[in-house]
Amino acid sequence: MASSLAPIVLMILRRQESYGYQIIQELREKSGNKLEVAEGTLYPVLKKMEAKDWIEGFWKKSEAGRERKYYQITTKGKQELEEQYSQLNFINELIYKLWNLPLSTSN
Repeated sequence: MASSLAPIVLMILRRQESYGYQIIQELREKSGNKLEVAEGTLYPVLKKMEAKDWIEGFWKKSEAGRERKYYQITTKGKQELEEQYSQLNFINELIYKLWNLPLSTSN
């Protein structure tokens, strides 16, 4: 699951900067509560993405006055997202084609 999170997180950050818990909430909401991502899963992914320069983190005070680490996508992250998006579309189309092939009657 962790490897699938990177392009999804990049898609979220493409729209706006965000912090970890907010990303988790958006994933839960957009998936209709079907995708539960634990902090222990997300934060290592964010750290790896930051090391690859796909995102950058910075500390910022929230509206409640609490400091949070926010993340934003970088130019390199946008390029990576374009590449991964193309690959995911290719895989999705291939799965669709294979799923819809007629079943063999020789079984």
